[in-house]
Amino acid sequence: MSADPVLVPGAIGAFDDSGVTTSCLVADGERQLLYYTGWSLGVTVPFYLHVGCAVGRDGGEFERVSSAPLLERNEVDPYLTASPWVLIDDGRWRMWYVSGTGWELKDGALRHSYHVKYAESGDGISWERRGIVCIDFRGEEEYAISRPCVVKDGELYRMWFSARGDAYRIGYAESGDGVRWERKDEEAGIQSSGDWDSEMQAYPAVVGHRGTRYLLYNGNDYGRTGIGWAVLADD
Repeated sequence: MSADPVLVPGAIGAFDDSGVTTSCLVADGERQLLYYTGWSLGVTVPFYLHVGCAVGRDGGEFERVSSAPLLERNEVDPYLTASPWVLIDDGRWRMWYVSGTGWELKDGALRHSYHVKYAESGDGISWERRGIVCIDFRGEEEYAISRPCVVKDGELYRMWFSARGDAYRIGYAESGDGVRWERKDEEAGIQSSGDWDSEMQAYPAVVGHRGTRYLLYNGNDYGRTGIGWAVLADD
């Protein structure tokens, strides 16, 4: 364990000069790819987000693959990209990521909106995006779908994510191909455990360890009150 950060903000003027938020770590042979969100400040809008990547090798040091983002803004994602989750699936690199759909003035302040899209790659660095939306808003009350986490169980893909209307709650979806998804939020499997997460449950990460599956998530105010964990109960 080291007291030094794994990754620090980028150079002034870069896409990640105002912050870096880790999202997903993928092992590919001897290298480890750390996918993350880079933050930069805006003028007409408060911030910009873009997907970045750093490669780590023996020794635990990570180096950016580029000073430019992996997923820049384009005709498919004109506003922002963020929160990538990546799996290597039968030789294909597959990514589920957040894509901005716009900004609007709401109650005197600018409010972002974004949902979850899908991309593929042959090497984990160059990605093909076709604008495929995997998780969309359920209704007008929702405006932010964030932090997808995908697990493949046999032929079934499972996704946990954050869905925000009045506050973030953890949602859940299933898919047979990883592209077309059915939301089943009522099966997310997590409820408030006390005052610390009564107002918000956000940013899920599902991991397996010694045969047990755990769900980690942030509590109120984006995790200011703490980080929680839940254990998958036996059927």
